[in-house]
Amino acid sequence: MDSFRCIKPCVESEFGKLEYVMLHAPGNEIENMTPENAHKFLFSDILNKNEAMADYKDFFGTLSKVSNVVVFDQLLEETLQNDKVKQQVVEKICTNENVKYLIPILSEMSAAELAKVLVEGFQSKSLKERFVLDPIPNLFFMRDASFTMFGDIIINKMATDVRDRETILLDAIFRNTKLFNTEVVHPIERYTPRPGGSIEGGDVHIARHDIVLSGMGLRTNRIGIDALISHLKSKNTEKHLIFQELPSAPESFIHLDMVFTLLGQNMCMAYKQVIMNSQFKTTHLVINGENPVKIIEEENLVSALNNLGMELEPIFCGGGDDYAAAREQWHSGANFFSFAPGKILGYERNNHTIEALSNNGFEVLKASDVANGIVNVDDYKQCVVTFKGNELARGGGGARCMTMPLVRKA
Repeated sequence: MDSFRCIKPCVESEFGKLEYVMLHAPGNEIENMTPENAHKFLFSDILNKNEAMADYKDFFGTLSKVSNVVVFDQLLEETLQNDKVKQQVVEKICTNENVKYLIPILSEMSAAELAKVLVEGFQSKSLKERFVLDPIPNLFFMRDASFTMFGDIIINKMATDVRDRETILLDAIFRNTKLFNTEVVHPIERYTPRPGGSIEGGDVHIARHDIVLSGMGLRTNRIGIDALISHLKSKNTEKHLIFQELPSAPESFIHLDMVFTLLGQNMCMAYKQVIMNSQFKTTHLVINGENPVKIIEEENLVSALNNLGMELEPIFCGGGDDYAAAREQWHSGANFFSFAPGKILGYERNNHTIEALSNNGFEVLKASDVANGIVNVDDYKQCVVTFKGNELARGGGGARCMTMPLVRKA
């Protein structure tokens, strides 16, 4: 990453050509889960590291071919080489997780050793617990703890305390590495510092330079929406915030990107049973500086975007078949990541959804072929690059969940 120029993060859409993206490959931290603690870490099952890494290899390789990949682990180690920052991070994490007695132990570690421990967890043979500092196995879902909104890096307040360490580490990275030139914003702390507020990046989509979408459900709540409203007000230009009510169950509906993703300027992937269902409200807010917020109740998310000039043709998860849709949505069948307009990444296991994309003009490519240079995505107007995800999907997220875009072309 030393060869990278200073990055000024900017994302004004979900599908502008990707230039920089941050990733973290699943590692030992996921092997540090057990059936007893998996639920604590928000997993419904335990994952196998070798299988997950094998699934991830071609996903990472594809993104390395089409953009510049910034690796979280390298940035964290670089950040911790600053002794002052290292001490601040250690004290904040140990205080937050009620293990202050670890401060002197962790402070003596090298930057490389500490970076590893803060992700994989810290074991102590002298105590009954296997881990005195827990691992953070959700980290490979890079989208949730932070996201890029226009020219700002947003650090989220997670719905569950078990993911707070991710936000602390990302805040330290964005504030202290020389690679980034950006403002770091904590919307909950800045605008709505009352208890219980939460925002997660899986819910927030930048549809256009003036349109933001957000899910409202298990992970982003009304206080979080209020914080987004306040942040958009600070831009002093007209912005549209459309928030979509999400079901509270099952757990596969935790974020908006599990039921809706933008594939290009005029295309989206939708889980019809939620997105086209009037039971779940869609609310459109028109925000312009300190002017009163205008509230419009919309028919659904697709029609709301159509009314703003983004005329979307929805492609339905599962190909429109209710049975196939329910099965494939469970394993992130609506969760695609766009790396250029009409060029997307997703799990190959969701056969009916991939077939629906093929029927709508998407060439189906294998990620292994793209990653190995056998196929060039530039040769196709529209394509879906599919990668194996049998193990990764069991973690409860897909391609969009695993990416944190830093820069996209307008």
